[in-house]
Amino acid sequence: MFNSELIQRLNKLKTPFYFYDLDLLDKTILSLKDSLELNYNVYYAIKANNNSKIIKLINDHNLGIDAVSGEEINKALNCKINPKKIVFAGVGKTKEEIILAIKKKIYLFNCESFDEVKLIDKISNELNVTTEIAIRLNPNIDSRTHKYIKTGMFDTKFGIQIDHLSDILEKIKNLKNIHLKGYHFHLGSQIDDLNVFVKLSQVSNEINSYLKNNKFNIRDINLGGGLGINYKEPDLNLIPDFRSYFNVFKKNLICFDNQKVHFELGRSIVGQCGSLFSRILYLKKSFNKNFMIIDAGMTELIRPALYNAHHHIDNLSSIEKEIKYDIVGPLCESSDTFAKDYYLNESKLGDLIVIRSSGAYGEVMSSNYNLRKKAIAYYSNDLF
Repeated sequence: MFNSELIQRLNKLKTPFYFYDLDLLDKTILSLKDSLELNYNVYYAIKANNNSKIIKLINDHNLGIDAVSGEEINKALNCKINPKKIVFAGVGKTKEEIILAIKKKIYLFNCESFDEVKLIDKISNELNVTTEIAIRLNPNIDSRTHKYIKTGMFDTKFGIQIDHLSDILEKIKNLKNIHLKGYHFHLGSQIDDLNVFVKLSQVSNEINSYLKNNKFNIRDINLGGGLGINYKEPDLNLIPDFRSYFNVFKKNLICFDNQKVHFELGRSIVGQCGSLFSRILYLKKSFNKNFMIIDAGMTELIRPALYNAHHHIDNLSSIEKEIKYDIVGPLCESSDTFAKDYYLNESKLGDLIVIRSSGAYGEVMSSNYNLRKKAIAYYSNDLF
């Protein structure tokens, strides 16, 4: 992915910084679109990365936006996204955010409690409009990922308990300013077992039949996202296998006439196009450990500290034999660690280090903890 000419250019930049390969992102989106069925739509989960150049490319390819806050809606609109291609999800929408979304005429709200539905109905009545909604259901399906990124289990805060659906439908019938257009699931993130989506399809089929039998005219089936990427060996799968992912639904999902299927993919679109670059500040041996202290930290990429996540790491300045390092950041936190006992080419001070697969939940989750300055972003089309 990084040829010698590109490494030379990157080596001149002040670290830490993010680097985005927009050509790879473009190819990834083209592969995604080429894998879609006729009635499938994709709303990019902007929470994965809200970098303006990335959103522009998303818009150039006519994808929608899945937003989970009012500011994400504003960001999408500022990047020229058509409001009719924005869906608003999230378990804790404020009154102000709901008013914003209604006034901006977004496509749909994904609602996660009846209290939220009532509030949207009340605000819609005050604004003299009818608002389209979908009900997010919690199907209690284990996505087999880290507990912090499971969102479809009984003990998570997301969605409405699936066996409460009939009660909520009865209550919705009495509301005058909302229209139930669809239902919504989202099981979690970084899912690599496609059988999970087979189970989701089966649950969706039961819900779809139930709603049809009860005279609800459902147009939208939203199955969320969650498709994982290859963090350990990114070069083997720079572009995820979207075709196999969508084929699961093609084979197992039952749709009725005029129904559209929506997906909210984020990580699988942007994850591999981004990398975090850093430089070695210090090397030391302590208690039989080789510590490599680099100038990037959990302020630039929190996933390893937050989820104990694995990222592939390379030393782009060394071709020496590999030895084991604990690769750590400069922050005053023991959790500021990228990898332990990680084999890397024998290194020296100032070597250029790259942490791969940082395009999702890297820059967007960064902070200025310890009053560190935000890292700058560079792009492939800027360097050539």
